[in-house]
Amino acid sequence: MKFRYSRWTPQSTTDESRLQQLISLFSYLAVQTSGDVQETLEWLRQLAEEYGLFDESLSMEDLIAKLREMGIIEDVKNGLELTTKGIQRIRQDALREIFTSLKKDPGGAHETPYTGQGVDRLSETKKFSFGDQPTNIDLTSTLSNAFRRDGIDDFTLKEEDLEVYETEHQTTCATILMLDISHSMVLYGEDRITPAKQVALALSELILTRFPKDYLALVVFGDVAQVVSINELPFLNVGPYHTNTRAGLQLSRDLLRRRGAVNKQIFMVTDGKPSAIFTSSGKLYKNSFGLDPKIVNKTLDEAVACRREKIPITTFMVARDPYLINFVEELTKANHGRAYYSSLNNLGEFMFVDYIRNRKKKFSG
Repeated sequence: MKFRYSRWTPQSTTDESRLQQLISLFSYLAVQTSGDVQETLEWLRQLAEEYGLFDESLSMEDLIAKLREMGIIEDVKNGLELTTKGIQRIRQDALREIFTSLKKDPGGAHETPYTGQGVDRLSETKKFSFGDQPTNIDLTSTLSNAFRRDGIDDFTLKEEDLEVYETEHQTTCATILMLDISHSMVLYGEDRITPAKQVALALSELILTRFPKDYLALVVFGDVAQVVSINELPFLNVGPYHTNTRAGLQLSRDLLRRRGAVNKQIFMVTDGKPSAIFTSSGKLYKNSFGLDPKIVNKTLDEAVACRREKIPITTFMVARDPYLINFVEELTKANHGRAYYSSLNNLGEFMFVDYIRNRKKKFSG
């Protein structure tokens, strides 16, 4: 995501909307600084000096006081740090920012094209069958059926008279979001980890608020793969790691195997080729040069294992090197999954449109 700054004038915006914009800017910078509040505020001061973000009606000190008052930051022994509410605000701001560029999905975000036991009542009715909720009985149609058979004077009610409203079938989905935290995510001075974290923050907020019954886990992978709490996401940093894609897929598949949801999927955000695997003896085998057939083949084997367990992998590549694209195409072919070769600017759009569409798909077979 890119911000465009210009000198503020009194006609630019209201004080309240300007405050909200500054808080959103604080959220974005907090992601870049991996949740370091002091560094975030220092960056904000520098931007304020250059672009005139503050004036006599709203100063830097006023903003800090407001962040405290709203419970976004709090005083601790060593300075200031984000609160749980602050982390949630960062997720909300990331969701809001990414959704401003989303294309409309006319089919909606949650429902499937199937009817069945659900929570949203439709206007259509059907004959009552065992298992239908009594609260969904259409009283008017039911009484009409009884009156039509016996008349008003000899009113009796039989099971075949009962009609219930159709309900819209809604599915749950178990999703693993895999984030590459290898060194290449900040290689050559290009920040790729911040947009990737923003997407993860926004996706988690989407699921937590709109689809609270869904399961979401965050798996980060470098030399090894591990599960990370959503609340830790703003504080993530890359490390001097290789890219053990296979370990990330293995851990993700294991997590999904434990879930009872019909729909299971993996979203993998990466910018580099697989460059490491664990051998059968548990030793880390790594090779940063080219595509090592030993590493590639073991990674593709894991993609096939996911396919057999009906776990599609959607890969979001932020690099366009031809040999990397060839590898991702092979992985996608092996898994029967999806792949997007996107720039950093439209990473979020591809991510969310595909998540929403995938919720409408009913897996079978």
